Amino acid sequence: MDQLRRRGQAERWDLWTRTSLSGAYALELVWAAIMIGPAVGPTVRWVILAYIALHAITCALLVNAGLDHYLGRRSRPVRLIALTAGLTVVGVVVGVVAYPDAQPGHPDGPASALVVVLATAFVAAVSSAVPFSVATGVLAAAVVTKFAVSRIEGAPMSIAVPAAVSLCGLMVAWMLTCRGSMWGLKGVWELDHSRKAHARLAVAEERLRFARDLHDVIGRNLSVVALKSELAARLVERGRSGAVDEMREVRKIAQESLAEMRAVVGGYRTADLDMELAGAKSVLASAGVRCQVIGDGHDLSAEVQSTLGWVVREGTTNVLRHSEARMCTVSLRRSTAGGTERLTLTMENDGVTGPESPDGHRSIGNGFPGVAERLAAFGGSVVAGREPPDRFRLTAELLLPVATSEEIRPHVTSRRRPARRKDVR
Repeated sequence: MDQLRRRGQAERWDLWTRTSLSGAYALELVWAAIMIGPAVGPTVRWVILAYIALHAITCALLVNAGLDHYLGRRSRPVRLIALTAGLTVVGVVVGVVAYPDAQPGHPDGPASALVVVLATAFVAAVSSAVPFSVATGVLAAAVVTKFAVSRIEGAPMSIAVPAAVSLCGLMVAWMLTCRGSMWGLKGVWELDHSRKAHARLAVAEERLRFARDLHDVIGRNLSVVALKSELAARLVERGRSGAVDEMREVRKIAQESLAEMRAVVGGYRTADLDMELAGAKSVLASAGVRCQVIGDGHDLSAEVQSTLGWVVREGTTNVLRHSEARMCTVSLRRSTAGGTERLTLTMENDGVTGPESPDGHRSIGNGFPGVAERLAAFGGSVVAGREPPDRFRLTAELLLPVATSEEIRPHVTSRRRPARRKDVR
């Protein structure tokens, strides 16, 4: 069960699709035992069932190989198609040769039963590995074969035609079920790849923004420093005055550039809580994760907002990198005890995929030690843990003086309620 929980949603759906389609071929053996069993002797019955079991195994292998081909993971399994087709044809031919007549008291015999069982399983299996037009041609050939075998057994047209039509309907239903499952599985994988691509694009966009800011702020000033340094060097070489003034100007520009760079980096390293909450909703939405925010931090100090903003930023990164979440909830609440007020920020998602430690907690990412140090300055802490069966909760707590805090009114949306107007009398 732990192995299954560590798989992503697409991987679990892939496993379920393959297991259900392959497991359906166990019914081929049961079906053959019911249809052929009473018409043959015990020894022949076991031989036929052993052959049907071999045919069912090759069909199950063909379905899995066909799924890999449909998903673009391997080439078309031509040899496996030929092997399964050969087993089907040999089984039908041997059945017609060994039992050309109908069973006494019945309109058909063991040969017709073999055609129904082998042909239906083969058409459904091969439809996963060949184009739909080819699968339709194989289905038509199976229907014609069933009609011919019924006529060989002596069945009249009034029985042979309905029997062939019924077989056609059965094969169409199984084939469409197989191809529909394949189509659904491919859609799930494409959505999973799209979600990961959105997450990578969001990270790349942030990197480009930071690089653009550094280029715009520092690039021009460095060009000026280079020109003025070269000018000062030439003035010194020629023994002319003015080199000292130019170097002082270089120093001034360098100091201004340093201050501007610190401002850029400081802005990047500063995390406003409300902005981070809005950014988390946007980034998670682009990755296909619905995010609900309860509460806001508009009345908190800048230091507290920055600290909690880093928690939200790191928590959002963990959701994108280490989960298959569909829903993420971020809540902010307060509780008063012992003259101090405790502020708790909780991030919870429903897509945990990582391993669980014996104590029920999961290892925290590399970005959280710095966050833990910031929270420690307020007497706080950060804890990450799993909530069975597949939920993951990140909780950050810090202490605030009651005298400098106000009540946070939680709400679901990010818009604030307008203040009530007071009547002036």
